[in-house]
Amino acid sequence: MTTAAVSLPRKRVSLPRVVKSEWIKFWSVRSSVITLGVAVLLLVGFGLLASSLYGSPSQGGPPGGEPTDPVGASLTGTNFAMLAFGTLGVLLTAGEYSTGMIRSSMTAVPKRLPVLWAKIAVFTGVVFVAALAASAVAFTAGQALIGDAGASWSDPGVARAVIGTAVVMTGCGLLGMGLGALMRSTPGAITTLFGVMFLLAMVAALLIPDSWSDLVQYLPSEAADSFTALTQAEGALSPWAGLSVFAGYVVAVIGAAAWRIKRSDV
Repeated sequence: MTTAAVSLPRKRVSLPRVVKSEWIKFWSVRSSVITLGVAVLLLVGFGLLASSLYGSPSQGGPPGGEPTDPVGASLTGTNFAMLAFGTLGVLLTAGEYSTGMIRSSMTAVPKRLPVLWAKIAVFTGVVFVAALAASAVAFTAGQALIGDAGASWSDPGVARAVIGTAVVMTGCGLLGMGLGALMRSTPGAITTLFGVMFLLAMVAALLIPDSWSDLVQYLPSEAADSFTALTQAEGALSPWAGLSVFAGYVVAVIGAAAWRIKRSDV
């Protein structure tokens, strides 16, 4: 008596299938969902708190200084949310290296780079939608709290500031993804991201000569601020030049991460 061997059809590895796998993986990991929720709550919560205190001479407002305009008040939580979204990006890449899950991913997708592109696609879609919704809620509800002194969507630069906030937070998360894949260390990547986005400009302003002070505007944090600022400070980049510079940093880091993934062992 003989038994016939049953061979199951093997599906070809394609980018859409890898994206679907990363989508399932994103929502299956509890830390991803929690970090995403924390980022949204930080943006909305601090924005509503600052908006409720806006214009009150007896209140100093939340950490980070008192906002100088109603739009800035409602988006006060941007820096806090940016760090959370950046941490989420780091966890999606460096976290897999620390747990060893990356070996399974790369075994299933031998060409390697589709895994990175799929992670980027999933992360960008989820984070941009979440950040845009949170920014819109923070701005709309914040202006309602401010009242007559508030701004409206039709005011010059407002739509760019609100939508640009979502763009910058997504870009910060992508920087985190790139640093995580490049450094393969969660603490190291988070520390580097924090230093680049929150400390580098301050340190550079203190240390570089006055003749080189114009270079500060080309740092990632300053370029991002130029894109989201309601009014441009003297000597700052124009909004679209700021976006181009910031996007250049994101592309460079992602490119370096792709090079290491392609060239080095898991």
